[in-house]
Amino acid sequence: MSSQTQKYLELLAGQYPTAEAVCTEIVHLEAVMNLPRGTEHFMSDLHGEAEAFRHILNNCSGVIREKVDLAFGTSVPERERAWFAAMIYYPQEKIEEMKHSGADMADWYRITLYRLVELTKLVASKYTRSKVKAAMNAGEAAGYAAIIDELLSTNREEKERQAYFRNIIQNIVETGCAEQVIEALCAMIKRLAVDRLHIVGDIFDRGPRADRIVEMLMSHHCVDIQWGNHDILWMGAAAGNKACIACVLNLALQYNTLDIVENGYGISLRDMIAFAQETYGDSSWFMPRNPDEKNYLKTSMDILSKVHKAIAIMQFKLEGQLIQAHPEYGMEDRLLLDKISPDRGSVTIGGVSYPLNDREFPTVDPEKPYELTGAEQELITALCHAFRHSDRLQSQIAFLYSNGGMYRIHNGNLLFHGCIPLNEDGSFAEFSPNGAPVAGRAYMDTCDAMARRAFFLPKGHPDKQRCVDFLWYLWCGSLSPLFGRGKISTFERYFVADTSTWEEKKNPYYRLIGDSEVCGRILAEFGLSPDTAHIINGHVPVKTKKGESPIKADGRLLVIDGGFCKAYHDTTGIAGYTLIANSWGLRLISHESFPGIRAVIQDNTDILTTNNIFETAQERLLTRDTDLGRDLQQKVLDLKALLAAYRSGSISPKSGVNLYK
Repeated sequence: MSSQTQKYLELLAGQYPTAEAVCTEIVHLEAVMNLPRGTEHFMSDLHGEAEAFRHILNNCSGVIREKVDLAFGTSVPERERAWFAAMIYYPQEKIEEMKHSGADMADWYRITLYRLVELTKLVASKYTRSKVKAAMNAGEAAGYAAIIDELLSTNREEKERQAYFRNIIQNIVETGCAEQVIEALCAMIKRLAVDRLHIVGDIFDRGPRADRIVEMLMSHHCVDIQWGNHDILWMGAAAGNKACIACVLNLALQYNTLDIVENGYGISLRDMIAFAQETYGDSSWFMPRNPDEKNYLKTSMDILSKVHKAIAIMQFKLEGQLIQAHPEYGMEDRLLLDKISPDRGSVTIGGVSYPLNDREFPTVDPEKPYELTGAEQELITALCHAFRHSDRLQSQIAFLYSNGGMYRIHNGNLLFHGCIPLNEDGSFAEFSPNGAPVAGRAYMDTCDAMARRAFFLPKGHPDKQRCVDFLWYLWCGSLSPLFGRGKISTFERYFVADTSTWEEKKNPYYRLIGDSEVCGRILAEFGLSPDTAHIINGHVPVKTKKGESPIKADGRLLVIDGGFCKAYHDTTGIAGYTLIANSWGLRLISHESFPGIRAVIQDNTDILTTNNIFETAQERLLTRDTDLGRDLQQKVLDLKALLAAYRSGSISPKSGVNLYK
């Protein structure tokens, strides 16, 4: 035995001080590895749709209703099963509904508790007892863990245990804690139904309340996040990148979602509104996209349009400053303020002159077009301070850093939001954010490291500003793996009517991902088997209603952006995807539009879902087939080595108990 191995086993012996303890743990780990693997859900591009996301968390992407039908399909009418499922999603509301129905509540409590126990046993059957106990002791279930443990561990099919079980239920009802136990069981069922949640980017923007989504994720028992370009934009704003702050506000004004800025994060726009009203006149081109325009007064919309234009001009100036400071970005084609003709009637883009649909640029100096006016400088300085000192924003962005990254490798899947930048021939495109060219996985790792340094390096560190600036490049740079397009045409969309200038050419990745060989090279670059692994990404909505499939390259790649955001429903024809990986294989769930929580509670209406089972395991997948299983197998080998050392006498048991005979 080497000295290093001896030292390691001595440390392990501190945790397992006897041969008995080692044997017990080996038996336990081997049992765990032979349980069915946990269920994973993958979602992307949530884009602030907090209400719909809350419901999908509650119904576990339709899995709860499936389990209800599996448990009670032959004994409970469909209408009653729908009500029962809705009760699991929203127990407090449905209990109140039942109270007002005139039903015998004591009887209803007993029936409901019986059914919830049966359903909890069903969803808990694939987990170890220790994991189920952990779920009992978490959140709403914690106060009633002992009661729930007795209910789940009692076999009421045995005659001698039936009276015991009935007595527990009866006492729960008589002591007045039935509602709390029902709520605890509902929470436990939802927790056990999904073992791990993966969010493959773009929590923020377009929809109204991304902050509430992050809040829900922060309370989730097991979640990881792959950053999207809209997430990195908010991360840049929180780090103090002024161009990112302007972009964040521009998007909030464009989609009329300022509520997240002002009420979600407590950032005042009063001075910005006053400046815009004083500086900008007719801004009809900058009317927000607003699906509920009837609810807004025209005067309010006029004010928003002025603020929208004001922040857009500041954005173009701040972006221009970054482009000029970083020639390595190669984004000189985005310097357009200096291409506006002196009479403000046209702009030259790519050597071609185009008429402008708006000629009023009161804050743009033709001699110094990218220089902020004094008033603009004061505004952006104040906004930067507000973003940097919003406690709620900083806390939520810190959560994105601690639970997220540019990509993740998990259970044979490679998860990232946008793309791995490729050249036209399918080779990995090189970029030099640190002076030396990197590509493929090395580029993704460099992006991840620079994003973290931007947020966590102390103020004044010599590398701080360079990394903060790079967050803006990750938002919209031509070789950003989060953006995946040759340019961002915000200026053209605002000021040029010719739609040919709006085109944002996609990276060759999006043309080549249908080729299984290209996908195989990407998987191999990240150390995964091209024969068994999958790429899972989002970012580009799948045009389902036009026949586009989210499954590409013979199943090697899945694009799970199904248009969760309402702004994309017309494009995709659906309202999002959930990819589910469990012990039986992979299936893709497509969601229809969410009818609203009120409809679910009042009418037991759910999000309609469609199943697409596209990969079925030949044998049921076990925990030993997962990343966790491989770690456990290594731990078993280490424990067997320790057991051998105990029995050979090379390491002495710590408790003095002789178990070698």
